[in-house]
Amino acid sequence: MDTAGALLLIAGAYLLGAIPWGLVFGKLKGIDVRRHGSGGTGATNTLRLLGWKMALGVFLLDFAKGLLPVLLARAHDASDWATATVAITAVVGHCWSPFIGFTGGKGMATGGGAAVGLAWWLVLLLLPIIAIVALTRYVSLASLFAAVVGPTIMVVLAARGDFPWGWALGITGIAGIIVYQHRTNIARLRNGTERKFGNREAPQPPAASEPA
Repeated sequence: MDTAGALLLIAGAYLLGAIPWGLVFGKLKGIDVRRHGSGGTGATNTLRLLGWKMALGVFLLDFAKGLLPVLLARAHDASDWATATVAITAVVGHCWSPFIGFTGGKGMATGGGAAVGLAWWLVLLLLPIIAIVALTRYVSLASLFAAVVGPTIMVVLAARGDFPWGWALGITGIAGIIVYQHRTNIARLRNGTERKFGNREAPQPPAASEPA
């Protein structure tokens, strides 16, 4: 793939990643998810505000917008570094979307999709993620676990020559974004005030005079 094609893929990944599906689903119910709960546009805040059906839809769409650009880059034989950049850019789009004032979600679902596009076996991290959430009810703790363990495995494999360094560093970059986006969660985990999975909130639809 030439440079122009790689740049087009990177730009497309950013714009696709920037679609705020949580906000879109919330608007269908007359709720701006940015004004309630954690203020995030991802699946966790959607679950808290809108229930599991809409949260599942948001998760799948957010996962897909990380996965599909990476698969497209690989299908077009983009270089390892270009493919890794596509993966990171999709997550950047999700976390800092130009469509909503460069805000967004925490990046876990989109980052997970992008990482699985680079290394499909990372989907196996779902098992300990589910276990951590079941035992602690902290989604953020499970997300941070995956953000540490996933890239560690990939870097070890790359050092052994069993995985491309470009992809390993791409996954590490994604993990870095996820950890950064969870900085307030980390603070709440430390002081024991983190929100727990399954706790629902019932936001009121905005008043007619309230801007959307």
